[in-house]
Amino acid sequence: MHYDVIILGGGAAGLFCAARAGQRGKTVLVLERSEKPGKKILISGGGRCNFTNIGAGPANYLSANPHFAKSALSRYTPRDFLDLIESYDIAWHEKTLGQLFCDSSAKQIVALLLEECTKAEQYGGKVRVLCEAEIASTARDADGFCVTTGSDTYTSQALVIATGGPSIPKMGATGFAYDLARQFGLKIVEPRPALVPLTLGGEDVLFRDLSGVSAKVDATSGKATFHEAALFTHKGLSGPSILQVSSYWRHGEPITIDFLPDRDEGWLLEAKRAAPRSTLKTQLKDGLSDRLAATLSDRMGLETELGNISDKALREAETQLRKWTFHPNGSEGFAKAEVTSGGIDTAELSSKTMEAKKVPGLFVIGEAVDVTGWLGGYNFQWAWASAAAAADGL
Repeated sequence: MHYDVIILGGGAAGLFCAARAGQRGKTVLVLERSEKPGKKILISGGGRCNFTNIGAGPANYLSANPHFAKSALSRYTPRDFLDLIESYDIAWHEKTLGQLFCDSSAKQIVALLLEECTKAEQYGGKVRVLCEAEIASTARDADGFCVTTGSDTYTSQALVIATGGPSIPKMGATGFAYDLARQFGLKIVEPRPALVPLTLGGEDVLFRDLSGVSAKVDATSGKATFHEAALFTHKGLSGPSILQVSSYWRHGEPITIDFLPDRDEGWLLEAKRAAPRSTLKTQLKDGLSDRLAATLSDRMGLETELGNISDKALREAETQLRKWTFHPNGSEGFAKAEVTSGGIDTAELSSKTMEAKKVPGLFVIGEAVDVTGWLGGYNFQWAWASAAAAADGL
């Protein structure tokens, strides 16, 4: 059967691209290897889907080319998607840092996308979503593209790669997009797990005893710092601030944590003057859990009363608490990564249309591209924006 467009992948980017293209009068086939579309949408945001971030902009994304995402993000904004949400009367709420969630269920987002696909018929287009479709082969000739699934063969003028990256393989995620890109001669920026917990070894392994303890901190990797919660786990470090810096972290590099980012400089000296018989542990309990306060004070070896500790030693202690250094020995990998950093090189693509420069008719969108957002709805916004750019360019 022949279609104007074949989209490989029935996730957020694939379905949204299909709907937009269909509503431009295109006939579209979406091929999804899972038994139902939008599986990663359904588990996102604790089942409520953090569908965008109201403040999403180019600065919130990592890429070998930090300018690439500007075009798509500027032409399809968080407000645009929020308008679509509201047109379906989907109740939503804003959490911290501009994160927008459904009040009820992520199922509403999948239902919206499928309904938008159905609406294509009102505009002279048609969208067919075919699940449990394993791709046997893809090819390109002078007439366009040919995709084979089992015993069926489909042809089209345009092919859109929207199969994502290898993060969360238990949901069926693979590196298929990269294999396909290589087949068509496109370069790949090395894929890495991103928004992923980090593991600790060596002396840092002692912090595993704090499994389940969290604290609001400043976590830093390189030049990137995030002021959010960190969580100690039985394997190492997690929580929003750690997931954020993990996207910037490289193996062998340290990360630093400011355990009391809201304290003014010199607070320990002031505590010594005000309460000389108190201890460091007591002072730390004012902002940290008892277990974390005890562990930090024990590791610093300052058990005595503050009045018996020199001002110099207290200044050094304050510095250590502001720049506590951990040396992760790795991450929990793609199995626990929320997204994939790296992917199909943006140098191969048009930033306006997401079309491959060397392969006319081939488009790449969403997580498969070397554009990775922060935690908090940014990656969904990239899915919507890149999908819209491709659909409008088809």
